This record gives sequence, structure tokens and C-alpha cells, in this order.
Amino acid sequence: MQRTFKNTGWFAAGFFFAALWASASTATKIGLAVAQPLVIALVRFGLASVILLCLAHVVMRQPLPTRRYWKPLALYGFLNITVYLGLYVMAMQTVTAGIGALAVASNPVFISFLSVFFLKKHMTLAVVASIFVCTIGVLCAAWPLLGTTAVTAKGLLLLLASMLSYSVGALYFSSRDWNGLSLLAINGWQTLLGGLFLLPVALIFYQPSANRFNATFWLSVSWLALPVSIVAVQLWLWLLQKNAVQAGLWLFLCPLFGFALAAWLVHDPLSLYTLAGILLVIIGLLLSKVNARKNEVVFD
Repeated sequence: MQRTFKNTGWFAAGFFFAALWASASTATKIGLAVAQPLVIALVRFGLASVILLCLAHVVMRQPLPTRRYWKPLALYGFLNITVYLGLYVMAMQTVTAGIGALAVASNPVFISFLSVFFLKKHMTLAVVASIFVCTIGVLCAAWPLLGTTAVTAKGLLLLLASMLSYSVGALYFSSRDWNGLSLLAINGWQTLLGGLFLLPVALIFYQPSANRFNATFWLSVSWLALPVSIVAVQLWLWLLQKNAVQAGLWLFLCPLFGFALAAWLVHDPLSLYTLAGILLVIIGLLLSKVNARKNEVVFD
């Protein structure tokens, strides 16, 4: 009975993680209909960081970070929030929600590739093949729309740059000694600091007439801040603690959820190219799991 309960909890956590994580691109597209990308990002970061820090330091009474942690937290926040999510939300202006979800699901492949340079791991044929297959998959899914207002080369390049920044940030996080800091505090402070770094850029390009703070805006931002930035992240960390290798298998569901939600909520087009692209990315992710070892990575 206990084993059945554990298995049920594992599958429930994995299913909801994949669904919530994949919903970020669709929620972003909905918000972009009424607001500028960096405005959406900043409000999301502010809301998520306040909740995380209140949970960590007020509710759970955890100590504040000591002096030695502020520089690593700032650098991690810059890579993981300022650059990654800043570029991602800008890319979503000219990329469909489905393509955005497909690219995010490919993150572990980029992490495996960059670990060769940052963590001195060996380059394997599986890593090279997974990068190639995932890249072809994203391009295949985007091909019918490439050059239109739905998907542009600029949007895909911004998406690629954001994925690379996220991967570098994940490797930096895994290489640091965070002894004494909880995951809630780390996520809260890096989100707050990353948002503060992005604030000057957002103020420079802010256009009051381009933003409508209506129900659509707050629904989009609240979804990104609560179910995605907090619930999905905590589910992912729980899955990692149970079994890091098996946890990565839930990423295979993200493209499926991503395209399904995008087609349902924002009417993204589906075609045989879409199906082929999803299958290629899933194959690429499977290849990246060949001889995979335990890896402590925070998804945000």
C-alpha cells in the first residue's frame, strides 16, 4: 500500500510538473496581447520573489543569506532571470507558444553540451546527436511558419540565446556550494535580484499606452508567478531529490502539453511538421539521457 501511494505521488508530481512547466509559453503569449514583454516579466518576478522570500524568512523563519552568498546569488539571478527570462519573454513576441514550449523542453540537452566546457565532462556521441536532433526538431515544427509574423528568425535566435543563458546558469548553480541556504531562499533572492537588474532596461523601453493592466494581464502574470515559478519549480526539485535521472523523463511530456495548450488557448496551428518536430525533440531528449548521471539543477 505504501509503495502504491509513493508511485501515485511520483506520477502525480511528474504529470502536474510537465503540464505547469509547459503552460508558461501560452500564459506569456496571452499576457503579450495586453502588455510589453519586460513589464510582464518584472511583475512576475516581483510577485514570485515576494511570496518565496516570505515563505522562507517569515513563515519558515530561515536565516538571511550571509555576505558570502550575495555575489553568487546576484550572478545566478542575472543568468537565470535577467538574461534567460528577459530574452525568453521578448522572443515570445515573434514565436508561437508551441515553439517556445518545445525549446524550453530542450534545455537539458544544452546543459549536457555546455557541461563539457564548464564542468570538464567528456563529449559523447549521445550529446552531439541529441543537440542535432533537438535543433532539427524545433526547426521542423517552426518551418511552416518561419518568415511569417508567427515565427521569425529573430525570435528563434533570441530563444536560442535565452536557452544558452539558462544552461550556463544551471551549471553555475550546480557547481556552487550553497550550504546553509534553502532552495526557497535561493530561488526567492535570485528572482528578486534578477528582476532588479532588468528594471532599468524595462524603464527605458516602457510605453504606458502599450500596457493595459486588466484581468487578462493579471491572470497571465499570476499564472506565471504562482503555478509556474513556484509550484512547478518545487515539484521539479522534489522529483530531483527522489530520482534525478527518472525525473528528467517527465520533460518528454512538456512538448506535448505545450502544443496542446497553445492550440487550445491561443489557437496555434498544428500540422504534420508539428508532430514531426515534437517526435524529434523527444528522441533528442531520450538520446541525452544515455548514460545520464545525477545532476542537481534548478528549473525556474
